[in-house]
Amino acid sequence: MSSRVRIKRGGSTPRRRPPTVTKRRKGAPRGPSTAAQALATIPVRQETLKRAGNYMLGAIIAAAIATGVIAMQLPQMIGTELGEAVGAIGFTVRNIEVHGRDQMDRDAVINIAMDQKSRAMPLVDLEETRQRLRQLGWVADARVSRRLPDTLVVDIVERRPTAIWQFHQQLALIDQKGVVIAPVSISAMPDLPIVIGPGANQRVDALNALMQQVPALKPMLAGASWVGERRWDLRFQSGEVLALPEGEAASIAALKDFARRDSQYRLLGQGFVRFDMRVPGRIVVRVSREPGRSITDDAVAAAADMKKI
Repeated sequence: MSSRVRIKRGGSTPRRRPPTVTKRRKGAPRGPSTAAQALATIPVRQETLKRAGNYMLGAIIAAAIATGVIAMQLPQMIGTELGEAVGAIGFTVRNIEVHGRDQMDRDAVINIAMDQKSRAMPLVDLEETRQRLRQLGWVADARVSRRLPDTLVVDIVERRPTAIWQFHQQLALIDQKGVVIAPVSISAMPDLPIVIGPGANQRVDALNALMQQVPALKPMLAGASWVGERRWDLRFQSGEVLALPEGEAASIAALKDFARRDSQYRLLGQGFVRFDMRVPGRIVVRVSREPGRSITDDAVAAAADMKKI
């Protein structure tokens, strides 16, 4: 039995109706925005949030105003005017008291203390004055203070000269750390050891420590040359030169050995010119060849004992 197929004329699959769009009537109120919905979830009253926003806006405006005032330097101008007004009623620098000065020029201190942008007491820059004083060679440290109504008090800590440094044909006082204090003339040289050579001023501490090892020889030292930036040649007041080896330990050992020999044979002041102890365990002696210069018997014996070359 045959089945019948019914064919529908006139087309394919029926069209679907487009979705119905509901148009919002003009004038209908909109729903709350996403930001408003988020704020609504915060457990804070709306009035509080608005007040905080107003405060924040006010702070921003105040900060902008303060920035403008600072940029125009109004606080500095006001402070300067007030300081000058205080000075005008009598609080002005008229006197300088200097304490702790011994050898340095007092006028140099006073000139710096009086050299101010303004002498009104509130406007005197104490720290700047202190730093300028510390640039003077004699000044190791300084303190500046006000004593109302009209006095600046300057306390000075002077450097103590420990040697004279000879370099490039110039003489200068130096302290124990090698800081140059002031130039010195040959006609007014103090009774201090002379150190000679590049970098010798930076080795004064080491030289003092070396001479502490031989207290008997220390008062006899007239000067020292820092040779090749590695070792010392010591010059004694009696004219002799002692060449020490390189290295702290070696130089101390050699100097102690020389001090022992000097106490035994009286090497200094006997006509010798130079003692060379650069070779460990050996001393080379140079005898004076000046006409008429005599050599003592003790010096001859000492030279023989030390294997003179």
